[in-house]
Amino acid sequence: MKTVRKIFKPEYFIFLLIYLVIVGLNKMGLINAYLFQVITIAGINVIMTISLNLVIGITGQFSMGHAGFMSIGAYISAIVSRLAFQVLERTALTDNLILLAAVVAGGIIAAVFGFIIAMPTLKVKGDYLAIVTLGFGEIIRAVWRVVDYTGGALGFSGIPKLTNFTWVFIILLIAIYASRNFIKSSFGRSCLAVRENDIAAEAMGVNCRNYKVLAFVFAAFMAGVAGGLYAHLIQFIQPDNFSAAKSTDYIVYLYAGGVGTISGSIFGAVVLTILPELLRFLNDWRLVIYALLLLYIIIWKPYGLFGGREFKFLNLETIEATDSKLRKWIRRRLRRKKEEAKS
Repeated sequence: MKTVRKIFKPEYFIFLLIYLVIVGLNKMGLINAYLFQVITIAGINVIMTISLNLVIGITGQFSMGHAGFMSIGAYISAIVSRLAFQVLERTALTDNLILLAAVVAGGIIAAVFGFIIAMPTLKVKGDYLAIVTLGFGEIIRAVWRVVDYTGGALGFSGIPKLTNFTWVFIILLIAIYASRNFIKSSFGRSCLAVRENDIAAEAMGVNCRNYKVLAFVFAAFMAGVAGGLYAHLIQFIQPDNFSAAKSTDYIVYLYAGGVGTISGSIFGAVVLTILPELLRFLNDWRLVIYALLLLYIIIWKPYGLFGGREFKFLNLETIEATDSKLRKWIRRRLRRKKEEAKS
């Protein structure tokens, strides 16, 4: 019975139910094609936000050039699929195999660039690191502008539409569990130690630089995969799609949902991607509501909309939960001392 429970966990049925409900509503016409694509883009944004959380929320390094890794994944995967279809005929099987190969290739190249960028830049901290990563993102965008094969500043068109909601949903689940397992591993614990106090972590034998690079490379790989999915969904990409504003969007999603938590990354990205589209009928007023929501989060929800909590199935304990347990333990100890003093 225990083996069966391990294989068929309750959250698996919840994931299947969510998938079937969204696809079913689309087939019934209750979710039109436009909103269905917005939901798919929300899934890609969740992958990006989870990857950024590994750098900012888990390792404590502030990066403002994450869209640069997404652009590398998008362009490389688009090049791979274009070259592949010059040789192979399009069938259902080849479409899926080429998409898988293209997004993995995009993720690997993004990870390589992540390693190249991380080695020298992670020597600096705080605002300096933010400036360096911002500069990297802009350099990558400038490079794509002068590459003729990808259309330069005019953009890369003619990308086959290979991404669908099913692929995004599957890769999103893989990203969630991969991130969860990384955080629970010894590597993730070391990254958390670096976040809390890198000097103390170094004193305890943690090689801070290596773990910073590891988290950065892993996050770059996930961002590259997300970029590949995005390119084969939109079918047209240009350098301006991956500007500093795009990186800022993902930072907003992360902090709005709850930095340092996977659940907050999911919640923030989904809400802030879909909400502006649902409010589009309000025209410019939707931007006012969006801004008011962000102000509400900043003032009254400092831990994000999800309150620094994690979904139960992730089996992760956040700092806020640990602090709450510590405060309860302190109160119990004080109460016990008062009772002892009275007696």
